[in-house]
Amino acid sequence: MKALLLNGQSHHGWLASSPLVKKILEQTGLFSVDVMTRGPKGSDMTGFRPEFDGYDLVVLDDGGDPWSEPTNEAFLEYISAGGGLALFHHSCQLFPQWPEFNEIMGVGGWGRRTEKAGPRLYWRDGTVVRDHGPGNAGDHIDWLENQIDTREPDHPITRGLPEKWLHTSDELYFNLRGPGKNVDVIATAYVDPKVESHSGYGSGEHEPVLMAIQYEKGRCFHTTLGHVDGGVPADHRPVAMECVGFIATFQRGCEWAASGDVTQAVPGDFPTENAVSTRAGCEAPSS
Repeated sequence: MKALLLNGQSHHGWLASSPLVKKILEQTGLFSVDVMTRGPKGSDMTGFRPEFDGYDLVVLDDGGDPWSEPTNEAFLEYISAGGGLALFHHSCQLFPQWPEFNEIMGVGGWGRRTEKAGPRLYWRDGTVVRDHGPGNAGDHIDWLENQIDTREPDHPITRGLPEKWLHTSDELYFNLRGPGKNVDVIATAYVDPKVESHSGYGSGEHEPVLMAIQYEKGRCFHTTLGHVDGGVPADHRPVAMECVGFIATFQRGCEWAASGDVTQAVPGDFPTENAVSTRAGCEAPSS
């Protein structure tokens, strides 16, 4: 399958994360990955015209300016006809004023999003809550290990994963908002209300970290995991992306978005409930 990785504008360390995304996908043996980098923020976007139709999957490692209207239209045609999209972590900040994109990714944060963007989604008492209360969208807790709860064990992406697994130190997003249509929240993480966040304290809710969204004939895999610091290149080692939990769920989510199915086995070094598991440089384990 062919994947197109789009990057170029972000306050996160995309120069460090994009090579890892390419490596993670290509080591499955399922994908070849092309990379297209747009100009810096504030530059003219009229010449940025990816040829989406030639790809099974589009991956966004970006967080910047709007695309041009012709590019928006081409992307919507691609997804609507059955294309796949994968986005991680900071990409949920993209395009707050583009209604269709927000529906495709389910929920997002920042970008001056408020309750007008749609409800907050979180998991409580065995189901997804859609909270229409007031408030801004997007907050995060810095650099903590987080226990991830698998919520939809029969979904192709999460099938075979442990009920609980420990993710390496990462930013934990919460208070994300959006249309929330056709969203399967397939994994969550609890955000402790006693822990300080960027804008106050944690939500005290089980927040989505892995989501699968249907949009017409297309599919979107959305993970909030995978922070890389914002220096260019990144200031620190990308430990969140080195987590085998991130690597395996990203690989499986991308396969599902591109094809509608997952053929990959859960790796033997996947994290357990109480122990993290990492691969330095996101290298594949030796056979």
